[in-house]
Amino acid sequence: MFSEPKSKHIPRATIHRLATYVQALENLARDGMEIVSSNPLADACGVNGSQVRKDLAYFGEFGVRGVGYNVKSLLLAITQALGVDREWKMALVGVGNLGRAILNHHEFRLRGFNIIAIFDCDPFKIGEIMHGMEVRCTDDLKTHIRDVNIDIGIITTPPERAQRAADNLFSAGIYSILNFAPARIKAPEIAHVEYVDFFHHLYALAFDVTKTDMHE
Repeated sequence: MFSEPKSKHIPRATIHRLATYVQALENLARDGMEIVSSNPLADACGVNGSQVRKDLAYFGEFGVRGVGYNVKSLLLAITQALGVDREWKMALVGVGNLGRAILNHHEFRLRGFNIIAIFDCDPFKIGEIMHGMEVRCTDDLKTHIRDVNIDIGIITTPPERAQRAADNLFSAGIYSILNFAPARIKAPEIAHVEYVDFFHHLYALAFDVTKTDMHE
């Protein structure tokens, strides 16, 4: 089990790698593997063994030298460290094509991220029932979720509506946001906003291909 971090300043890249380790360990557990050393785990995650050991060292000592890590125990320890060993209640703002795709993505619920409220500002969508939930007006967000204890907000609106969606979430006391809209959000200091920008990755791929073509 992970202990309290040795440092309060855990690199963001380490947190992202821990999430990757979870996926790799889940695959190993499904394959029936009980013990794994740092190098095979690193190979499955696209890093090196020393990086795995360094990342885990932020939280304590794991594994047995010359033997490796117990897959299930390490998986449990990392999920506890990430805080994903519990249910997280989420509100989704924006039920266009992307929002509907996320609602249809059952992996969220399987991993403990449960969307329990959905909102939109389109009068033609308000009142619809999706996955057993009524689409409510974003202006009613604060009132509706007052007693629901939402942990995380997801924004899948067009970019010009992202700030308004975020402001509605902030006013409702939701300061953890996953933003899929291609727009930067002005947020209070206490807020945590993560951005998922598909074009950011597409631009990087386009650049890599262009650079390769130029050197051929």
